[in-house]
Amino acid sequence: MAGPGFGEPVPTFATPGVSNPRYVFDTAAGRYLLLAIVHAGPAVEAAVRTLQLRRRMLDDVHASAFILIVGADARRHSRSDELPGLRFLFDNDGAIAARYGATERDRWFLIDPALHVLSAVDADQAERMIERLAQLPPPARHSGSDGLAPVLITPRIFEPAFCEALIALYRDKGGETSGFMREIDGVTTLMVDDNHKRRSDVIVEKEPLQKQIMARLHKRLVPQIVKAFNFEPTRIERYLVARYDAETGGFFRPHRDNTTRGTAHRRFAVSINLNADYDGGDLRFPEFGDRTYHPPPGGACVFSCSILHEATPVTRGERFAFLPFLYDEAAAAIRQANLRYLDPALTA
Repeated sequence: MAGPGFGEPVPTFATPGVSNPRYVFDTAAGRYLLLAIVHAGPAVEAAVRTLQLRRRMLDDVHASAFILIVGADARRHSRSDELPGLRFLFDNDGAIAARYGATERDRWFLIDPALHVLSAVDADQAERMIERLAQLPPPARHSGSDGLAPVLITPRIFEPAFCEALIALYRDKGGETSGFMREIDGVTTLMVDDNHKRRSDVIVEKEPLQKQIMARLHKRLVPQIVKAFNFEPTRIERYLVARYDAETGGFFRPHRDNTTRGTAHRRFAVSINLNADYDGGDLRFPEFGDRTYHPPPGGACVFSCSILHEATPVTRGERFAFLPFLYDEAAAAIRQANLRYLDPALTA
């Protein structure tokens, strides 16, 4: 299989790393990436030496490097990442190397912040490719101008009194630790990891309040989504009030919302801020630059569930938000078909 060429998106993958048993490669978007796919043996140490020659450029802001070791690595358990900037990943069966056209020989890739190939070379040309890093523009301007994410910011979805009512509901019920979905052995499973996400949630369970929410979304938000994205949502997944707080440094690291079979039906994520008395807690879309997005209280940020995004840490106060997913009838059929892949505990 031929690997990706100039301008083409790179294959995404998740694989074990030194300290992360499932490193999701595409969450590193937003900076230039050097991916050295090398076969276990002397080539690994040669790759390390090559990268050390340009170590100062690997700062996890402008650029990061990954050495993906193909096959059984005799030194696997003694390796350590060199942070910032250099990480080891492992491809025991060579499946990832095959997708990159690196089964027969080592290959190096220079990848832009939106995860497209800038250059792909054999190992003997790697030094010359690495030298390009110093000439590349800041990641946020790799496209030639300041990046703008394809998101919709629209105010006045919830009026102030309704925002206050949802915050009061949260305070009355008290939030529970929020998790995230991950596919494990083909099953969509709820995971909790404070290193990946720190948030607490309350589910709106009373039908009258759900209907009030739906009425506002239908009259005020859906027409904007139709206009901006030529998509008409007809269904909502979860009525959820969330709280990020400075005490725990509330955040949600870069992720996508539809990467498991149990979440594949999700089309658009909505983040409606409910208050303003906090700092931090903005939305950021690393593939499209370092700009952050912060709707006013009652205002919404709407974006495709396929886009990599993060909630930056809250540094003062508390951020409350209403966070549904929207989809349509075609996606509802996908959701129904994929129920068998959900952990039974999620449907109990």
